[in-house]
Amino acid sequence: QVQLVESGGGLVQAGGSLRLSCAASGRTFSRHGMGWFRQAPGKEREFVAAIGGSGIITYYADSVKGRFTISRDNAKNTVSLQMNSLKPEDTAVYYCAAAPSRYLARTLYEYDYWGQGTQVTVSS
Repeated sequence: QVQLVESGGGLVQAGGSLRLSCAASGRTFSRHGMGWFRQAPGKEREFVAAIGGSGIITYYADSVKGRFTISRDNAKNTVSLQMNSLKPEDTAVYYCAAAPSRYLARTLYEYDYWGQGTQVTVSS
């Protein structure tokens, strides 16, 4: 069982930056691929970024590639999402998720554990 708690959301102007963090419980953090998803009002939850258990392999949605960076610290059981050059269309609730294996997972259905979400609002 993995429990996830996100933090770092907030209100920022377009062009600004935010850093989201996700703290995970348990002693097997490095055995889980981790991901970030987001859900805007009236829309389905969508993939943002993912990272494998070792932290070497990453993958991004086209909409955030070059602006967002996912990273993890296995010693601290944390995964982060650095978001730069934010746009109003990035406004959403952002969720941290853990997959059951260490491999990078790209789809929502590959993740078993979810945080409660943190709100990111980008004003124009």
